[in-house]
Amino acid sequence: MPAVFVHGVPDTQRVWRALITRLRRDDVVTLSLPGFGCEIPTGFDCSKEAYCDWLLRELDNIDRPIDLVAHDWGAILALRVTSLEPTLVRTWAVGGAPLDPEYEWHRAAKLWQTPEIGEQVMERLTPETLASGLVAAGVPSADAAETARHVDPAMKRSILALYRSAVHVGVEWEPGLARIESPGLVIWGADDPYVAPTLGSRLASRTGARFVSFPDCSHWWQLQRAGEVAKELEALWS
Repeated sequence: MPAVFVHGVPDTQRVWRALITRLRRDDVVTLSLPGFGCEIPTGFDCSKEAYCDWLLRELDNIDRPIDLVAHDWGAILALRVTSLEPTLVRTWAVGGAPLDPEYEWHRAAKLWQTPEIGEQVMERLTPETLASGLVAAGVPSADAAETARHVDPAMKRSILALYRSAVHVGVEWEPGLARIESPGLVIWGADDPYVAPTLGSRLASRTGARFVSFPDCSHWWQLQRAGEVAKELEALWS
C-alpha cells in the first residue's frame, strides 16, 4: 500500500524530502514528471494529456492500493487520473491545484502561455532570479536554491508546452471531479499567491474531501508546514 508523491512546477521530486522524513511509513514512491530533473522521452510533447497518460501508466505499474499525494501541477494531474479511474487510488491528497473553471491564471503562467514572450521569459530566467522569486513566494531559502539549481532548458521547454496546453484546463477537466469516489484531503496555504484558498475549499466541496488551510503559509505547504501536513496525511490514511 504505497504512498505515491507527485510534484508540481518548477519543482522536482526533491520537494517532498522534508515531508517524507516526518512520515511514519517507508513505503513511499516519489515520481519525477518527464523533463523535471529527468529526461523527456522521445515523442513526449509535454502537454497536459501526455503528462496525464504518463501518470496513469506509472500508477498502473505500482502495487495497489495507492495513497496518492500531489502538489501544484502534480495535483491537477492526480485529480484527473483519479477522475478517469476512480478505483485507482485508496486515498488522495492534493493542494495548490486550480482545477476550476473560474480560475484565472497567475501572471507568470500567462506569460508562459504566450508564444515568443514565454521563450523570452525563460531565456532571462537564471538560477539566481528564480531562487529570489521563490523566496519571495514563501519558499525557504535553501529549498529555493535547490529548486532553482535544477531548472534547465529541458524543464523550461516542458513548462511552456504544459502551460500552453492548459489554458482552459479548468473548463475541460473540472466536470470529471464528480466521478471521484475515494476519500480525499485538500491542503492549502492561506497566503497562496497563485491560487486563492476559496478555490481549494470549493474543490473539497466538489469532491467530498476534507479541506485544511494553514495560516501564514504560502503555496509550498510541504516545505513550510511539513510536520503538520504529515499529521494530516496520516489521519487520512488511518
